[in-house]
Amino acid sequence: MAEGLFRKALGTRQDWVVCSAGVAASVGSRESRDTAKVLSDRAASLTNFRSQQVSERMIEEADAVFAMTLGHLSALEYDFPDHTDKFYLLGDFVDDPALAGDVPDPIGQGSRAYQEVAQVLEAAFPGVLRFLEADGSQETK
Repeated sequence: MAEGLFRKALGTRQDWVVCSAGVAASVGSRESRDTAKVLSDRAASLTNFRSQQVSERMIEEADAVFAMTLGHLSALEYDFPDHTDKFYLLGDFVDDPALAGDVPDPIGQGSRAYQEVAQVLEAAFPGVLRFLEADGSQETK
């Protein structure tokens, strides 16, 4: 969901590479029906999406990596200690304190939970964009 909504937030910008991966992803899965519905409702999509596990190569090529939770951030720092300067918690970019912190995991929680996740992501992306533009980064994961 984050990948599709962030691509939409970029608008017509074509100069950044965006992809998503998980620290415990089920490799090769398509987005869930609830995710597809949330994206469709927001005129966003995940064309040719398949879930993938985060890799050393991805981390090396990335300018910035945004973790959904503190647990994910800790896993990245543990698995890729040479790249901790690239890791950020997505919730730190949310201006609304009610939405800051870990992005909730909607799996098994029903369609409303997916809508709530989308709200958190959309609240974070303006801050992420400001950060990346100020930093000069051109690739995010």
